[in-house]
This record gives sequence, structure tokens and C-alpha cells, in this order.
Amino acid sequence: MRTDEFDFVLPDGLIAQHPPAQRGASRLLHVHNGVLEDRQFADLLQVVKQDDLLVLNDTRVIKARLFGIKRSGGKIEVLVERVLNEHEVLAQVRASKSPVAGSYLLLATELSVEVLGRVGEFFHLRFCSDEPVLELLERYGRLPLPPYITHAAEEEDEARYQTVFAREAGAVAAPTAGLHFDERMLQALRDKGVKLAYVTLHVGAGTFQPVRAEFVSEHAMHSECYEIPQATVDAIVKARAAAGRVIAVGTTSLRALESAAQLGELKVGTGETRIFITPGYQFRVVDVLLTNFHLPKSTLLMLVSAFGGMEEIRAAYRHAVEQQYRFFSYGDAMLIERKKSE
Repeated sequence: MRTDEFDFVLPDGLIAQHPPAQRGASRLLHVHNGVLEDRQFADLLQVVKQDDLLVLNDTRVIKARLFGIKRSGGKIEVLVERVLNEHEVLAQVRASKSPVAGSYLLLATELSVEVLGRVGEFFHLRFCSDEPVLELLERYGRLPLPPYITHAAEEEDEARYQTVFAREAGAVAAPTAGLHFDERMLQALRDKGVKLAYVTLHVGAGTFQPVRAEFVSEHAMHSECYEIPQATVDAIVKARAAAGRVIAVGTTSLRALESAAQLGELKVGTGETRIFITPGYQFRVVDVLLTNFHLPKSTLLMLVSAFGGMEEIRAAYRHAVEQQYRFFSYGDAMLIERKKSE
């Protein structure tokens, strides 16, 4: 497949720059059996059934962006990609000249950071402090909004670019399908008999990178770490036994589940995934996907095309543009029922 098969024209005015006034006050495009239904997000309660299982990603976005200087005085910007342990991280570093191993950075006017070297495209950094790096980031860092959001992080973003069920700190981008849920909606789902379960996948900045290779097969997928708890595996077994559907809230939840089932059976535990889901992939776990609208030529658009069908997703995106749905992180949602193999 050619990468340009996943391109589409999106007017800038449809890129949501701010969240809706309240969580859940979004539209929902329901894609099923070749049908496109315009709904409201609250209608999710009508579409899900008793004994369905919603799987949510409980990762928490960290304040991963830091500004500072090199010892030479040159300005730098650091975006933490992954926390390795209490004092070390992998990070992107923007500078007029890349720092070298053994050099030091001064971030947020107070934090001394040693450059240990390179790991692929990232810099291996050590924070020279007795405090854990997550605490330092919370105090000195800034929220890393996606590149298509044009304003710097504000107080509104501190609250709304985070799910209400975020627990495990480590993501540098939000699992955005989860942003639509408030506590009231989660309780209403439980009251209906829908079960909730959680996975953790720490979303990396690579999620925003377009595929630049001419052919999809030439793209090198970014790596993310995930965890599947025993309780979630047990919940999936029970849902299947009760004829319930497994509904992944977000592509990140889907990636975690499908990564953990690569050998056929869903495995408990932690892992590292570079899974690249493209049309032709055989899904093992997920029946329905709740997701936002994705960037042109992105790996996530390829994933939803594999899930819902190439032509069906093309039609859904054309419809969404025509009907002026809001796109990307703060935008509207899609509920996609998996296209059955023919």
C-alpha cells in the first residue's frame, strides 16, 4: 500500500484548538455495517449493551516539556519521551547544536541534567537531583500539547488534557478517546451493566508523526510500553462468556490488547510494542473501537482503516469533513464496529 492512500484534505478550521465546554459534549459518528450515523457522545449509552466491556487506558500525561540552556548559553527545549527510572529519561532535545555525551544542561533555571548519550533518535539524560524525576517534572515541566494545537498549555489544558481515570504517570500525549468521559458517564455505563477494565499504555510523541515513507511497509514504527493486568484478562474472558463485546476506548487501548495477544492468547504482564496495524491485520481481541479522528497519513488512520475497512473509513472521514466534525485530540469521536473478514 502507498502512504498517500491514507491522505485527506482537512480544513484548518476543523482542528479543535480547545475542548468542548463540558466533557462528553461532543458529537459521535457511529460507523457500522456500511452505515454512518450522526449522534451525540451521550448516545453511547444507547449503543452499548449489558455485558459489553469497555477497556480504558489509565495512563497519565506528565509535564514533559522543559526549557533551558546549555553551559555554552545556547537555548534548548527538552521533551521527555520516556521515564526510565527515578533519575533517567529518554528525551528529544531541540537546540541549534546537539549536546554531546558528558555535557550538562540547565533546565527551568534550577535543574542540572547530564547528557549520557544517544539512544536512537533520543537523548539519554540523567537528572542530577535526589528527587524522583516525575516529581521534578510535575513541579518544573509544562504540559506537552500536540503540535497541531497552536496555543501554549493553559490552566484549562491542565485539567482537560487528562482523563478522569488517569492513574499511571508516563505518557507524553493523552489517550484522547478517554477525554470524553466524565464520572457521571462512567457510572451510567456501570448502572446499565457495562463492565469497565483498564490497561496502561504510555503514549509517546511518535503518535503524532506522519508516515513519510512512500510505501506503508517501509515505515519504522515507534515503540511504547504497556501493561495488561490480570483483572482485565479475567474481565475479557467473562465478557466473552456472556456474549458481550470488547470495546477499546482509544487506539492505545486497542494497541495494548492486540500487542498482548500476538501469540494468540491474551497475556498478562508488561511489554514493549512496535505493533503496526495496517489493512489486512487479523484482530484477536477487540470488537468495537471508540476513537477520535486522526491525522492524514498517520499510523493511527491506518489502524482504524484496518479495523473498520478502507472504503468505510474513507467515507466516514469525507462525511465528517462535510458535516464539520471537530478533529484530533480535543475533537469529536467515532464509534467503529469491526468489519468482519470476508
